Amino acid sequence: MSKSVKTPCIGVCSTVFGDEVCRGCKRFQHEIIEWNSYKDKEKELVLQRLESLKVQIMESKILITDESLLKSKLIEYKIKFDEESNSLCWVFDLLRSGSQSILNPNDFGFDLVTKTITNLSDLKRIMEEELFQLSEAHYQRYFKTEEYFNV
Repeated sequence: MSKSVKTPCIGVCSTVFGDEVCRGCKRFQHEIIEWNSYKDKEKELVLQRLESLKVQIMESKILITDESLLKSKLIEYKIKFDEESNSLCWVFDLLRSGSQSILNPNDFGFDLVTKTITNLSDLKRIMEEELFQLSEAHYQRYFKTEEYFNV
């Protein structure tokens, strides 16, 4: 029996307020509405897009120093993460869940690439904003092309 594809929903949906891109999971409004009717391959494509955007954001900010330590800490603290995704996405999920609780990133198997951001709560805010902006730009470019080109 194959494992079903889990929703990336984090329970903070803003599409009910008219957003075309959810501020919580960063899926597009039509993806949220149609999620339960999607085949697993369609769901996986959505998750792959979100993963590639997260990696794009995180690779300039985070250096994984010990992937096995990172994984063990995620398990220890019961942080939901996809073991098959890029480990930079694991850090994204970790920071989304507990950025305020992490005093030293090295204790979790990662470090900050730049020292201009020292507060992990600030990093969490920045990465969430960047993911939303990239998702919104993707939506505007590929799903609202007529409006995009008429601007």
